[in-house]
Amino acid sequence: MNPAEAVRMFGGVLEYAALRGLASRREIDAALAAGEIVRLRRGTYGLSSEGARAAAVAAGGVATHLSAAGHHGWKVKQVPDRPCVTIARNRQRPDVDADLHWGTVPLHERREGFATPVRTVIDCARTYAYDEALCVADSALRSGSVTREQLLAAAARSPRTGRSRAVEVASRADGRAANPFESCVRAICHGVDGLDVQPQVRVEGVGRVDLADRRLRILVECDSYEFHSDRAALRKDIRRYTEGGRRGWVVLRFAWEHAMSEPGYVHDVLVDVVHLRTAEAVPRSS
Repeated sequence: MNPAEAVRMFGGVLEYAALRGLASRREIDAALAAGEIVRLRRGTYGLSSEGARAAAVAAGGVATHLSAAGHHGWKVKQVPDRPCVTIARNRQRPDVDADLHWGTVPLHERREGFATPVRTVIDCARTYAYDEALCVADSALRSGSVTREQLLAAAARSPRTGRSRAVEVASRADGRAANPFESCVRAICHGVDGLDVQPQVRVEGVGRVDLADRRLRILVECDSYEFHSDRAALRKDIRRYTEGGRRGWVVLRFAWEHAMSEPGYVHDVLVDVVHLRTAEAVPRSS
């Protein structure tokens, strides 16, 4: 697989070990030399953000939303096809091939070329669907670029349009989520009555799981090729899932395609399982 395509598929940021499983070292070096991907930090690669910066300069604005998220090194649900640029409210539409937004354009952001981390999260929360916005907020917290307190405060004072969405995303964001795949599945879980999952939960006899509702004893695993690419890893996870069932947990496994292309299916499965577990009056001990 082309390295840039691999990085794009996994949210715009990918660790070297995972990238190496999808592309050869020669292909990775060639993509770096061509500027198709960039080294964000040791062992981590991303897509170049220079196109977004150039579009922002041409439009007289600042790169924001998902383009700013990529610049900050955060994984997103889907890398934008065009740069996201915000220009001042009194500006007319410039002749720039970009996803344009109108808003405030502070001087310090103009100088940097990109929106600040906190603004980026709030902009995405006010603009995009819940799952896409949650991916950005989770990634931001995971990176340490922002704190929950900063996000809650910024959401509370954000413009009225979209403020309720910003507050919801800020209050539910969790830096423990490992990647956008898990964030998307958790977003679906949030829409299921009676289900209360937490990310990266350690379960006795099973180990750390992606999502778990301790009350209903439901485990949700997000099976990604990024982390399950060899036989040994597969065997280890099969044992974990079996041990979960052995201890009275219902184990649900979803593929990346389910979360991204069939969220309705994931939702319906969760609703049915919650109904069954509630009817069974599952003991609340963990």
